[in-house]
Amino acid sequence: MKLSKGIRAIIVILLVLLADQTLKFWVKTHLMLYEDIHITDWFLIRFVENDGIAMGIEVAEKFFVTIFRMAAAVAIIYYLYFLIKKGYKLGYILCVSLIFAGAAGNIIDCIFYGVIFNDSPVYNENLPHQAAVLFPAEGGYNSWFHGRVVDMFYFPLFEFNWPSWMPFIGGQEFMFFRYIFNVADAAISVGIIVLLLFYRKTFSVSLEKKKVEN
Repeated sequence: MKLSKGIRAIIVILLVLLADQTLKFWVKTHLMLYEDIHITDWFLIRFVENDGIAMGIEVAEKFFVTIFRMAAAVAIIYYLYFLIKKGYKLGYILCVSLIFAGAAGNIIDCIFYGVIFNDSPVYNENLPHQAAVLFPAEGGYNSWFHGRVVDMFYFPLFEFNWPSWMPFIGGQEFMFFRYIFNVADAAISVGIIVLLLFYRKTFSVSLEKKKVEN
C-alpha cells in the first residue's frame, strides 16, 4: 500500500520527536550537567542545557522565547498543511516536516522540562554521581514554559590559535565545531540545508501562491 504524502510527513515528524525526546530523557536522567561521554577524540556526548533560541543565544525572557517558538511552529504546520493539500513534491514536504519536528522537539523541552525534572547537579569527579530525577517529589526546577533545552552532541573536530598579527582575533582560540546541539537542532539544520540546496525555487513559488490564496 502506497502511503500518502501526509502520512509520510507525519511518520517523519513522529520519528524525529521519538528519537529527540528519548535521547534527551536518557541524558537528563543519566548524566550530570557538563559531564562527557567520550566517543572519539572528535565526537563527545556532553550534557548542557540551553536557555536561548539556538546555540545558547539569549534574546529575551524565557517565557517569551517559548511563545515565539510555539508561534513559529504553528506557522510551519499551517504551511506544511498547505503544501500537502496542493500536492507539492514529497522531498520538499519532508524538508518542512523535519524543520517542524525539530521546532516541536525543542518546544517540548521549553514547556514541560522545568516542571517534570529537577535541576541537574554540575559534574564533579570528586562528588557522588547523581543525575536529575523525572517527576521529583519536591517538584521541578522551574515553572511551565520556562524549561531549558537539553543538548548533547559535541564535535570539536579541530582547533587552533589565530596568528597574533591578525587584527581583532589575533591570538584567540578557534574551534570547529564548538556548538553543542541535539536531534531536534540537527533535523532543523538538515531540513533547511536540503531546502536551500534543492528547493529554493519551490520555496519562493509556494510563498507566492500562499499570498495569492490569502
